Amino acid sequence: MQNAREFTKDLLNACFEKSSYSNILLDNAFVKSDLTEQDKRFAANLFYGVIERRITLDAVINKYSKRPVEKLSSDVLQILRMAVYQILYMDSVPDRAAVYESVKLAKTKKNPALGGYVNGVLRAFLRDGKKIPEFGDRISNLSVKYSSPKWLIDKWISEYGENVTLAMLETSIGRPPVTARLNVLKKPADEIVDGLRKSGIVTKTRIEVNNCVEFLNISEISSLDLYSKGMFHIQDISSQLCCEILDPKPNETVLDVCSAPGGKAFTIAEIMNNKGKVIACDLHKQRVRLIENGAKRLGINIIEARLNDAAVYSDKIGLADRVLCDVPCSGLGVIRRKPEIKYKNPSDFDNLKDIQRKILEVSSKHLKKGGVLVYSTCTLSKSENDDIIDWFLENNPDFEKGSINGFSSISDGEYKITVTPKMFDSDGFFIAKLIKKR
Repeated sequence: MQNAREFTKDLLNACFEKSSYSNILLDNAFVKSDLTEQDKRFAANLFYGVIERRITLDAVINKYSKRPVEKLSSDVLQILRMAVYQILYMDSVPDRAAVYESVKLAKTKKNPALGGYVNGVLRAFLRDGKKIPEFGDRISNLSVKYSSPKWLIDKWISEYGENVTLAMLETSIGRPPVTARLNVLKKPADEIVDGLRKSGIVTKTRIEVNNCVEFLNISEISSLDLYSKGMFHIQDISSQLCCEILDPKPNETVLDVCSAPGGKAFTIAEIMNNKGKVIACDLHKQRVRLIENGAKRLGINIIEARLNDAAVYSDKIGLADRVLCDVPCSGLGVIRRKPEIKYKNPSDFDNLKDIQRKILEVSSKHLKKGGVLVYSTCTLSKSENDDIIDWFLENNPDFEKGSINGFSSISDGEYKITVTPKMFDSDGFFIAKLIKKR
């Protein structure tokens, strides 16, 4: 039987070697594991923590190891990363236990000297007062402090300024809140909240959007009876805000071009009081099924989940009163949820702008005269956000800027908004509202 630390080591190797999404990798591994629930919680915290703090951890290892990080075997590197993370960030683990367990894990490898090496690195770090290394330039120090790559810090400073960048770095680490959209199609919001309370779930009402609560003491959501009965779906505040800015009305036709797993389509249908039609599309069959299953659980019957390529115009879709164009993006606004994103090579994102332009152009052709189009991303990157909208407006004179006035906490009549995580303790998000004139 694997213990939690060995399980986490193997999972970290898989995550970094295959560039897999951390949440999917962890969920699949838990299904196959025989870890106790307590060990699963420990492993999850350690797994996400090491990914999130990798740059900081590697800076410590490089300072106290005679061998640089890039020369270490993957097993030894993950063992050291896990140990340093436990020492720096897991108060529940005594330093001596972190060292002992890491040395023991290293001794299971073929080279008997590895235990002594791991012990030496960790003891040197502890003797020096657990100091995080400092460097001669500000960007390097910010990179190590917030475990953010230098290219991303430079990018954000050039696009958003230093003060906003510092706020984004501060909110790029740590666990994000878990928020939900209450399904008032089933019951009034206060009755759902009361039901959650009776189930032992502590919630906080979030006033930024309608029918939204934050869970304060929950780990396993899908096992809740109220979840299976469709009383809510999990959705970040920024995504809910995007749907409210779209402002769908009952009996309208709404097109969600990149819908899966369907959260925004569900919220749109709920805002419409389950009257009208929501066409929710995705490129992959299995993800279309996710939309169908989610709508069924929530008791929503106006959603038509369809297999469709958003980058290719289809006569079968027809025209809609409102179109939500939530395009694929670099995901730099959801780093807290998927910390592995920040370690990608920036060149990995080079092709996104062409895809985003194409999907927006095609989506606009599905909109009726006088209709509303919302373009959105979960990234903080002007080249994928403001620049795309500027290009579209310049090349499509039949569209004009809409207004998101009415959301006075974030806007004063502007047609677009960049939601930084600090604003609502939410995901980073971009939302732009356009109107088709003719």
